[in-house]
Amino acid sequence: MKKILYLKHWQLFALFIGVPVLFQIVTFSAAVSGNDPMLILFFLPIISLVLTGLYFSWFYTLGVNLQGKLPAREKMNLSRFKLFLLIPSVYILAISVFMTGAYFVDLPISGPEFLVPGLLVPVHLFSMFCIFYSMYFVAKALKTVEWRRPVTFSDFAGEFFLIWFFPIGIWFLQPRINAIFAAGGEADEEKFDFEA
Repeated sequence: MKKILYLKHWQLFALFIGVPVLFQIVTFSAAVSGNDPMLILFFLPIISLVLTGLYFSWFYTLGVNLQGKLPAREKMNLSRFKLFLLIPSVYILAISVFMTGAYFVDLPISGPEFLVPGLLVPVHLFSMFCIFYSMYFVAKALKTVEWRRPVTFSDFAGEFFLIWFFPIGIWFLQPRINAIFAAGGEADEEKFDFEA
């Protein structure tokens, strides 16, 4: 999975955007040709899982591998990062399985019997918080590895928003990630020391 760190920005963009778009074209073509618009309900969760899986794999690989390149005095809580990335993964998987199952079983899709709003809303909001924390972790780790010193949010706010708007952010972040993991995976500490 570490190979994702060595992909060029255009390759990663093609993976994140091209694969889901291709999947959607095939899905809509199958729905139109088969005269079954409900087929989209079956494939939409699968498309969502593919995109989310790719995105979270990039997060996980980046967070774990940047952790190993942090200065010794600047370690971050990797266990919390992994847990907070696992929670939205399980949540999205559960929603996707439920939506795919709704294709085969005639389930009501409205009203309180669909999902208990009192449970769904807090879980959804906490899942969003976990995703934002994961973006925070990766952005902070990236800037800390580059600068080789402690950073504040104002130092890595740009990276945070580039990760948030990932289709655009990949074009700016991935070349920097490639540079960090270049030369056999060993970061050149002099190259990223901007204090000098």
